[in-house]
Amino acid sequence: MKRATLTDTKNNLSALVDQVQHGETILILDRGRPVARLESVLREGDDPEGRLARLERQGVLRRASSPLPQEILMTAPPTPAQGASALGALLDERREGR
Repeated sequence: MKRATLTDTKNNLSALVDQVQHGETILILDRGRPVARLESVLREGDDPEGRLARLERQGVLRRASSPLPQEILMTAPPTPAQGASALGALLDERREGR
């Protein structure tokens, strides 16, 4: 495990992240005391299906219960009314406090 001071981490974050992407774990020290660990979120053997299951258990996501109906993808999106403005709608909402 490589060690880096807080100053080195601030100055060389991109290089450290590159090392982490290649499997290195970096211990970050502040005045000689460990304060954080920089490591990859992908571990060896970490498969996407396992990651989805973990996120589902944590309540971060919910998988679809059925496939997406194809008519949603084939239907053209609605056209805006004549003179409609997204910016105008946003400004109206801000004025109304929504």
